[in-house]
Amino acid sequence: MLNKIYKIFILTLTMGCVVFSTNGQSRKKKKSADNSENIEIKDHPDTRKSEYYLTEAEKYYILEDFAKSFVLYQKALEFDENNATAYYKIAQIYQRSEEYDKSLTNAMKAVEIDPDNKYFYILLAEIYTKKNNYQSAIETYQTMFERCKDANEYLFELAALYIFQENYGEAISVYDKVEEIYGVNEQVVFQKQKLYIQLNDLEGAIEEGEKLLESFPGESDYVVALAEILHSNGHSDRAVSYLENYLLEFDENNPNVKILLAEIYQGKGEKDKSIVYLKDAFANTELDILVKLKVFNSYLQQLPNKDIEATCVDLSKILMDVYPDEPDVYAVSGDLNMQLGNNQKSIEMYNTALEKGATNYNIWHNIVRISFMEEKYDDVIQYAEEAIEYYPNQVFLYFFMGTAQMSKEQYENAVESLEMGKSLSGKNYELKSTINAQLGDAYNFIKEYEKSDQSYEDALAFNPNNDHVLNNYSYFLSVRKEKLDLAYKMSSKLVKRNPDNGTFLDTHAWVLYTQGKYKDAKYYIEKAVEMGDASGTVIEHYGDILFKLGEVDSAVKQWQKAKGMDETSELIDKKIADRKLYE
Repeated sequence: MLNKIYKIFILTLTMGCVVFSTNGQSRKKKKSADNSENIEIKDHPDTRKSEYYLTEAEKYYILEDFAKSFVLYQKALEFDENNATAYYKIAQIYQRSEEYDKSLTNAMKAVEIDPDNKYFYILLAEIYTKKNNYQSAIETYQTMFERCKDANEYLFELAALYIFQENYGEAISVYDKVEEIYGVNEQVVFQKQKLYIQLNDLEGAIEEGEKLLESFPGESDYVVALAEILHSNGHSDRAVSYLENYLLEFDENNPNVKILLAEIYQGKGEKDKSIVYLKDAFANTELDILVKLKVFNSYLQQLPNKDIEATCVDLSKILMDVYPDEPDVYAVSGDLNMQLGNNQKSIEMYNTALEKGATNYNIWHNIVRISFMEEKYDDVIQYAEEAIEYYPNQVFLYFFMGTAQMSKEQYENAVESLEMGKSLSGKNYELKSTINAQLGDAYNFIKEYEKSDQSYEDALAFNPNNDHVLNNYSYFLSVRKEKLDLAYKMSSKLVKRNPDNGTFLDTHAWVLYTQGKYKDAKYYIEKAVEMGDASGTVIEHYGDILFKLGEVDSAVKQWQKAKGMDETSELIDKKIADRKLYE
């Protein structure tokens, strides 16, 4: 009984998957008494041994044990040095291991022994192609077509080789032969059109398109394809003619034709015609929704633009009328309203998209970002937490949530969120630096000063001119009365870069105050006050500095002024009542 593997091997042979050459396996016919040759026998036992090893080799080849099959193919050649199939299979094994020179030698030997086997030529051409020897591959295919029948399917490979060589004219000639054999085919025509355009032969490309229209009248895809070639090559009027004639003769409601007409008329500046065709196409359910969304997004990318805002709104309404349950329709409506500044409407549309099953991360990102821009920090935290359930590795969700928690003075939570965001930031060093700046603030507020300082240092290592870090780091050091030389260095750099920023001037003044340089501190605090819109903190600091300079009446006056403002210390009333500085 045949074993299972051998049965597979026999089936493979009978299906034509393995090609054997009979060359080199010489036979002679035994003559009858009347000298007629009617019985065929093998004339040498070595031939049978060669066939045996070839069969065994093929079994191991099927099992992908190429090492064993290689040895057995070599053994077959020991008993029949003209066994073309053995050379062919050895060439295949070398090809698999990318030993192309050895593969080439064996493939050439196979062709030499059996010049009428197309599979040997195919392998040889493939090897030449792998070696980037396209000309030899071309010549191999040409010889194959001359000697072998039923090889026309490989004309496509020949054409591809001519294209690799940028010999587009010869490639077209090969495709012409394909059409002679198989008839007009859209893929062949489209390929020839590309080649004609490469040759700057637009008329040749147009003739190919017209050939398709003649062979398949009423096929809208072919009309659209030809019109796109004309339009993209500066012949919009001819494109319009083909498209509008199609609407008149074949299908007046075809949405693919109308969507292209809308694009062409928009490019020609004929806005009214464009909008008519565009709205008709969007209202037609036969046009793929993905096409509509792509076109709609192309309009969104042109915003802000007063000339197309109304068109975008109308198209959005049509989409929602035609696809009331499609989440992506509400998502793009959210995008539109965000672009138009209708933030609340945008969030409503995004939420509807989510309710209808949208899974796009950008929707969550935009909801969180809009809420953040509007300083609705409770909403930011809520939406970010929901989004993280679906997208736990999106760094910006943690960044927005952490920053919102900072604004709500939820510093412990902010640290947790921002640290998670930092761990996900990867090689986005700019974002990591920004997160470190936020962490510096958060750790300071929970009095983990060592971590705060390290976060600030990490932020400055990426961007030494980060004004936010230079300001907060130097100010917090001055409040803690630590590393005052470093604080002075940073605040000096800050005011040099921003000489008209009242907040930064106040920080520098307070660093000087902490160092006991009261006259210098007064100079900078007065500059801060002169900038206008000074906060209660700045005015209170002004009073403190004046007190240190012995100007008690002026100090009390500034404290009284600060009392009616925001952001003053808890000691402001005591300072005024006792006319004394408390720190």
